[in-house]
Amino acid sequence: MKKLPVFTLGIEEEYQIIDPETRDLRSHLSKIVDGAKILLNEQVKAEMHQSVVEVGTNICKNVKEAECEIKFLRTKIVELADKQGLIVGGAGTHPFSKWQDQPITDDPRYHTIINELQDAARSNLIFGMHCHVGIENREIGLKLINQACYFLPHIFALSTNSPFWEGRQTGYKSFRTKVFDKFPRTGLPEYFDSLSSYDNFLETLVKTNCIDNPKKIWWDLRLHPFYDTIEFRICDMALTVEETMCIVSVIQAIVAKLYRINSQNMSFNSYRLALIKENKFRAARYGIEGNMIDFGLQKEVETKMLILELLDFIDDVVDELGSREHINYVHEILRNGTGADKQLAVFEQTKCQIKVVDFITSEFTKGL
Repeated sequence: MKKLPVFTLGIEEEYQIIDPETRDLRSHLSKIVDGAKILLNEQVKAEMHQSVVEVGTNICKNVKEAECEIKFLRTKIVELADKQGLIVGGAGTHPFSKWQDQPITDDPRYHTIINELQDAARSNLIFGMHCHVGIENREIGLKLINQACYFLPHIFALSTNSPFWEGRQTGYKSFRTKVFDKFPRTGLPEYFDSLSSYDNFLETLVKTNCIDNPKKIWWDLRLHPFYDTIEFRICDMALTVEETMCIVSVIQAIVAKLYRINSQNMSFNSYRLALIKENKFRAARYGIEGNMIDFGLQKEVETKMLILELLDFIDDVVDELGSREHINYVHEILRNGTGADKQLAVFEQTKCQIKVVDFITSEFTKGL
């Protein structure tokens, strides 16, 4: 069988900066970002809200390299936060912090977004994990996006980690996506039958002043406008490095498997967006504990069973990618629950959201 090309990885994580006394989100007044820029150059940047820090790895050749980078970045941000008397956590939303209390970063880019989107932007106090997979050309990238879209709810279910919002138990395993739905150009990506039709679409949006650049297409999966990558943006921020690397490894393996199928002049079925949306809703609502639709069988199947089928589907590329150990962690998530399940379990035991924050911050440094 023909050897796979190198599917490089880049990971972005968005961290919660937290006051150790109140356990509320807290502005770091750019001190963490400014300190990090001395140590880490462009790998750290401010986000729209001052209580958020975003980090990004360099381009990594494989999962092991990416894991080393994520561990390094988490460690450095924890150290810099500690110097400011602050702590760090990883989850898709904060259990009780109110967006109205969180100052916006003073940056022209964010002022423009706030001016356009108003409270939809101000209330977007959410935290995600994005994974870039390197791809050799945009035409192949678009084909793979059309086919990988089917697997987005599976990946999303494994990543669910935002059951609380503004002090309320929302009933969702990922409420982060419900908050982000208020933005335009979000959700599952459109299907495009050719690169020219995709480029025409982008050109139309820019020409008509819908967007000033293609980065303002915030789909769950997109061709990155400036890098040779496809970017998976659907995941909640993970509690631990292990969870991040497990999900990243699944994403990379899906891309590699679809690439292999297409290089053999075959392709994976592309399903109606409306059907995939049904599965995305179920993943947001129930995480791994509910059912999703098996479109081939046209019936409901346990989400955990579909995830096990996904593992079978990607199994023949995993060893070549060197990610078997990380992929196997999926079984741990299926046994012990996602970040959302763990947060809810802490709340069930303690009836205290401060204890949930303590759990989130303690898990952040696990394995570092």
